[in-house]
Amino acid sequence: MLTRPDDLSEERIGAELAAGWDFAAQSLSYLPVGFGSHHWLATDPAGQQLFLIVHDLPAMLRSQLDTADAAYGRLRATFECAVSLRRDENLEFVVAPAPAAGGMVVRRLSQRYSMAVCPYLADCEPGRAGTFTAEDRPAVLKLLIALHGAAPRVAPQRCDLELQNADGLRAAMASTGRAWRTGRYGERARALLARHAAGVTALMTAYSELADDVSSRPERFVVTHGEPGPWNVVKTPAGFVIVDWDFVQLAPPERDLWELAEADRSVLAAYTSATGTVIDNGALALFRMWYDLSEIAGYIQLFRGAHDDTDDSAESWKNLEYFLRPAERWPQLQLVALRAADLERQEDVGEAPEQREEPDPDQKEQRPCGEFLLGDPEAEQDL
Repeated sequence: MLTRPDDLSEERIGAELAAGWDFAAQSLSYLPVGFGSHHWLATDPAGQQLFLIVHDLPAMLRSQLDTADAAYGRLRATFECAVSLRRDENLEFVVAPAPAAGGMVVRRLSQRYSMAVCPYLADCEPGRAGTFTAEDRPAVLKLLIALHGAAPRVAPQRCDLELQNADGLRAAMASTGRAWRTGRYGERARALLARHAAGVTALMTAYSELADDVSSRPERFVVTHGEPGPWNVVKTPAGFVIVDWDFVQLAPPERDLWELAEADRSVLAAYTSATGTVIDNGALALFRMWYDLSEIAGYIQLFRGAHDDTDDSAESWKNLEYFLRPAERWPQLQLVALRAADLERQEDVGEAPEQREEPDPDQKEQRPCGEFLLGDPEAEQDL
């Protein structure tokens, strides 16, 4: 996060470092890096350094019924799996948390915050936004192939394919007729969501249909990172490593491949050649949908509630504007969205719904599936 939390003192962090990791921090420097958790660099009198990750647990809730305790339990399970991947599977590219006293991989700082400690990666190229270069993509794919073939003693949680905060997003769409006087971006977010509500609803429906199909094939599930993008893949003098193991899960391999494939389709054929796994275009589309909808839901939740005018809020607003344009990002859903909007308008004014014409049997029906992401699957080369 860009903004340091004002309800967490360095004294509290230093005390936890000493108690949990026997580390006497001479200095603690807040690092405005990443998005989703807070980070500090801790340095002891001998110059040893640690990278601290502090999670805001309420920000990790998956639904309105979720709890900070449950979020903490999930985080502990994912970090334990990361440790097992490095220790038991010898995956040296996994930058796993350093266990604290008693073997704990994460410790609770308060009801709101938890803290994990990782080695500080000096002399490296930090992660960045954007896409991998053509030169780097084969090396990154090699790491993902190794990860997907792993069987750690501490197995990750299974991905249930449920959308994060879907209930909150539906509630927000139902409340766009009332003002959101919650802060600088409240009314802007409300107006933006109202403008694109039909498209969001269509995208959620398409996601649900795809999720039913993808979840019915658990034999395809492998260990996945979840976000192996350029911001989480760091180049060190010894090679690439992957950081940020908050969301490691058993899931279809496409969870780690969809973004890589957007920049270079050839990685899919290379993956199949190395693993024997045939790529599922529908699963690729599913996880891109999941990412879009999770971003939308998270930022809407932020702006629907009371929020401060900070750099993080400004960055969140830019991100919401980017993701909350479903008709543009998912053009094949545009007709579905427009029809949903038309039906709503007709119901509001008491008109009879327009009768849908029967489709031409010689014309392929447009429907939510993998071609949204990758074009017509029938035109794809067999992988």
